[in-house]
Amino acid sequence: MKYPQLPNKSECIWAGILILLYLTATGLFVGLRGDHFLITAMFLALFLWSRESRKLAVALLPFIVFAISYDWMRICPNYEVNPIDIRGLYETEKECFGVWSEGTRITLCEYFSTHHHAIADLLAGFFYLCWVPVPIAFGIGLYFKQHRKLYLHFSLVFLLVNLLGFAGYYIHPAAPPWYVMEYGFEPIMNTPGHVGGLGRFDQLVGLPIFESIYGRNSNVFAALPSLHSAYMVVTLYYALKGHCPVWLCSCFAVIMVGIWGTAIYSGHHYVIDVLLGIGCALLGILLFEKMFLHSKRFRNFLQHYHTYIK
Repeated sequence: MKYPQLPNKSECIWAGILILLYLTATGLFVGLRGDHFLITAMFLALFLWSRESRKLAVALLPFIVFAISYDWMRICPNYEVNPIDIRGLYETEKECFGVWSEGTRITLCEYFSTHHHAIADLLAGFFYLCWVPVPIAFGIGLYFKQHRKLYLHFSLVFLLVNLLGFAGYYIHPAAPPWYVMEYGFEPIMNTPGHVGGLGRFDQLVGLPIFESIYGRNSNVFAALPSLHSAYMVVTLYYALKGHCPVWLCSCFAVIMVGIWGTAIYSGHHYVIDVLLGIGCALLGILLFEKMFLHSKRFRNFLQHYHTYIK
């Protein structure tokens, strides 16, 4: 009987240290939940099962770090760092991208809150459900098709774009459009998440899909930039760079534009948020391709990482 190859002593030590630090820090500053133990158990299972599964566990680290970083924003909410922009962003959006309705200039989000259609609601829900699963599925597809160098570039840029976006949340905390429509211009700390226009999708399918997602939102004042609008930009860029089939790139392009439209249609983001989200994605790609890859130390790190998972 052939037994799986267990990790060596060095691998066990590093994995143990990282898991211990993660659980300790999360327990002290966030509070441990069931999903924290689930993530840890899944990582450990992959890490211990076999050599191939261990390589996958290590390859998935950029996505794991992304999830941990988002969760850890609970430690210090962005509205405790800088003032929340509510009225200023709303007025700028209305001035730059507003539309006239019944003699009054309003934002596109306000317009769509009263002008919507069941078909558009269904499409919006399907597009918004793609925002994280499609990029992760694309990355895993690259990994299993042995395009592991391209996978590493994609996953690290995905992480970088998220970190840039998270920094933006702290530099300029901003309320989403639905907040203004629900609460006005006064900041209410610890406001719970809200489904916005996506609640119409839940009603149509008869399932609280987005209600369950946004009920877990750690901070509603993180609308600027729209990372929903950024992910598919990164995905499409690396699909094109990897010479993926035309049909796949076309699907990614449709999903990308659909997510942009849904962000506004559902009242979750202003046009300004979407544009800055696209800019965040392009900045992340530019920094990685034109700066990080020109750093000898980073290239060495990338080479070691690639050697381990290939």
